[in-house]
Amino acid sequence: MPAQPKAVVEKILSLLDFPATVEEHPLEDGLLLNVETAESGRLIGRQGQTLSDLQYVTNRILFQQDATAPKVTVDVGGYRLKAREALIQKAQEAAEKVRRWGEPVELDPMGSFDRRIIHHVFKNDPDVETHSVEVEGSERKVLFLRPRH
Repeated sequence: MPAQPKAVVEKILSLLDFPATVEEHPLEDGLLLNVETAESGRLIGRQGQTLSDLQYVTNRILFQQDATAPKVTVDVGGYRLKAREALIQKAQEAAEKVRRWGEPVELDPMGSFDRRIIHHVFKNDPDVETHSVEVEGSERKVLFLRPRH
C-alpha cells in the first residue's frame, strides 16, 4: 500500500489532540506538509525541536509503510520557510567574510536538517566550501565555511 503522508500527519496530530489542518505541496525532492493550527508555538517547540521530531516520526512511519516513499518536510505556518531564509542569510554573510578575509568562519552548532540546507547552498560555489565538525556531547555539529582550494 502506498504511503499517505498527509493522513499520517493528520493521525499523529489527532492522537496528540492538536486541532489542525494539513496541506500538501510538492517539492523537487519530496513533499511539504504545511500544518495550520492555533497552537503553532506549541507544535513548533523550542528552536523548532518539536517540529523536527514530528517530521522525523512522520518520515519513519512512511518509510516503514513504503521504502520508496518521498521524503516529507513538515512545516507549521511557514516557520521552516522563514527559518530557512534567515539561516541562508546568515550563511551568505559568513561566506562574504570568507571571501573577503580568506579565513574560515564557524557557524553555531546545528542539526542535520539545517546543515544540509547550507551544504546545498554552497555546493557549486567556486569560492566557498562547507565542512561539518562534531560537537562533543551533542548530536549537533558546527559548520565551517572556508575558502575553496
